[in-house]
Amino acid sequence: MKRAFLALALLAGCSAPAPETAKGLRDTKALIGATSRYDAARFKGAWLVRDSFGDGVAQVALVETTKGPAFQLCAQTGCSDGGTLWLAQQQGQGRYALSLPDGTTRGLWVLWVDEGFRTAVVGNPAGDFGWILDRSATGGADRIAAAREILDFNGYDTGQLGMPR
Repeated sequence: MKRAFLALALLAGCSAPAPETAKGLRDTKALIGATSRYDAARFKGAWLVRDSFGDGVAQVALVETTKGPAFQLCAQTGCSDGGTLWLAQQQGQGRYALSLPDGTTRGLWVLWVDEGFRTAVVGNPAGDFGWILDRSATGGADRIAAAREILDFNGYDTGQLGMPR
């Protein structure tokens, strides 16, 4: 009888619900943290999106505007129109609250950056986006692999990278 109860308890444990995810990109119960290596002065400038979860963003740049710092986002078609500015209010080391043009806000955390500030990973606790950024369109395979591991470590489903949402 005890063995039957134990077997039923073990089987019940196997049918536990899947971890909660935001838009299916990230297990929001996983720990996440911004990198302590972040330096805004070194992070400024243009970054190419080398991999993402299919949100159509191709370029990101931390720029200064008359209203303060902002992230400039450009779609796959390029930045010929100047892109979209999301005003950025720094919330802490490598953490920003972005004001989107439609009035909503989104967190942007720099999860990792390599020593030379050539490759970076950004995302947020909500897990509604994630990007692997690089200063170059090619090369750095070891850094890109490390960036994928960082996304995985922070609870992202890296199997969805590069796929449209």
